[in-house]
Amino acid sequence: MKSERAAVERLRDGELSAAAEEVAPSTIPSPAVPIGAEAARSWEIRRFGPDRDQWPEKFRLIAAAYDGDVRRLKELAKSMDKEGKGIQVILTNTNLVGTYPLHAACDAGCLPVLWYLVEDLNMDVNKPDTMRGNGRLPALRFLLDHGADLHHVRKGVTLLHAAVEKGQSEIARFLLSRGARVDVESSFFTPVKLLLIEDILPNKHFTQLTPLDMALNASSLPCVKLLLQAGADVSVTRFLHPLARAAKKGLTEAVKSLVEAGANAKANVPDKYGRLPIELAAEYGTWEDVEILFPDDSIIKKRKSDLKRQAADAFRKENYLNAAVLYTQALKVDHFDATLFSNRSICWLRLGEGEKALDDASKCKKLRPNWAKAYYRRGAALILLKDYESAYHTLSRGLELDPESEEMEKLFWEAMDLK
Repeated sequence: MKSERAAVERLRDGELSAAAEEVAPSTIPSPAVPIGAEAARSWEIRRFGPDRDQWPEKFRLIAAAYDGDVRRLKELAKSMDKEGKGIQVILTNTNLVGTYPLHAACDAGCLPVLWYLVEDLNMDVNKPDTMRGNGRLPALRFLLDHGADLHHVRKGVTLLHAAVEKGQSEIARFLLSRGARVDVESSFFTPVKLLLIEDILPNKHFTQLTPLDMALNASSLPCVKLLLQAGADVSVTRFLHPLARAAKKGLTEAVKSLVEAGANAKANVPDKYGRLPIELAAEYGTWEDVEILFPDDSIIKKRKSDLKRQAADAFRKENYLNAAVLYTQALKVDHFDATLFSNRSICWLRLGEGEKALDDASKCKKLRPNWAKAYYRRGAALILLKDYESAYHTLSRGLELDPESEEMEKLFWEAMDLK
């Protein structure tokens, strides 16, 4: 069993060609990586050579199912039937760490093989798999038409969860049309994994991910819209409010769709760090997101003011790197504040980062082309980069805008002497 498990792990790494990632099984029996012709190339050469007749029988059988070769599948099953139990028993029980011929055929979308296994051999269409794959709509339709359980939950994963997690909107649409429950919750993720993706507190429940949550995590706008059209609950409060998820991802269209579907734009549901959806929108999204969530920008102004104050304190203490980081956070709140670019530019200058200092000074100048300090910052950065000619012309323009500036004049003469 250990050697077989190791072989399957090599399949997952691309040396072989299919098998069993140890995650919660999906009720869509479809391996994540095929064992057929395309993905098996490297394994053929490295392990058993290009002659498939030299492959171990189990691998040949699963590969035949993936390739859609019904005749070969029958031949191999007959060859493996040493005890005379019959082809049906062999095809029903032969697997690679939980991946059966049925699952390989589903992953490849091989309807002839599916038809043979289900119609002729009466194989169980609800047979669980140890893998979670990409799914094939024709294969899924075939299985549901032949009695597969649309609502089956295995270790917290439903068909709809599996589809939206991968952003497969057509499969999600089909499942919803068949009556999939739009707000069914999933416990697929472990507490540790949730901590990595959710920014939640360890003592909170972790069995409450809905398809809408997973669609937002996957940044799949088509799936989000489908779920909302199907009546997904936009008011429930879990680890992150749906609006907070969309805002944190910068999904403007999802934010719009959620608000249109009735989500409370002023939902007072903070994340682990106490940030409201409006604050997440300001930090991770766009101003359009901010305006959708909260036309009154007083919260945003306060956050920017706090960050600027903290940055100024760090600068006074000569902690220039921390100051630059804080100005960066403030710029996430307001991308168009020339003063923030100017202040961050001098932080980079003090750190000896000439290119970064010049870049911020140039952005400052672009936002406020008639502000003398923008030219002063740019001139200082150019001198650090030893581009004295450009510094001279830049500072000359700065003096035209502010002829009384002593620091500008001093830097101007320095550039003139060096050029």
